[in-house]
Amino acid sequence: MERVTEIYVILENKPSVLGDLCSHLAENGINIDSIGVFHDTAKIVASNLNKALKLLGKLNYITEQRDVLRVDLENRPGALAELTTKLGDEGINIEYCYGTLSRKGNAISVILDVSNIDRAVEVLSK
Repeated sequence: MERVTEIYVILENKPSVLGDLCSHLAENGINIDSIGVFHDTAKIVASNLNKALKLLGKLNYITEQRDVLRVDLENRPGALAELTTKLGDEGINIEYCYGTLSRKGNAISVILDVSNIDRAVEVLSK
């Protein structure tokens, strides 16, 4: 588990907008480590946060930074249920969650935006 900074980007909900965003990052050597795309937003964990923020600002994207958790889990039934129940039992709300699975391995990584990140780190470190 680690605390990471996510870039929250406002996007128009129309064709090619996500492709443009991803292309701008790629053309500038910025790798997308995690991405969640929702109706009118992209939530990105990038390889070079400061470079990505500077680029997106220069291109007039509206962005925010958020501290979130990246948690690696075993890819098995119940792993995510155990994690989310553990947080819920401690009164920690999960605002949103998205993840990725490696087809070559038995691991999954999830990004969690939680109501109390410091408490979540404490609970998950036990």
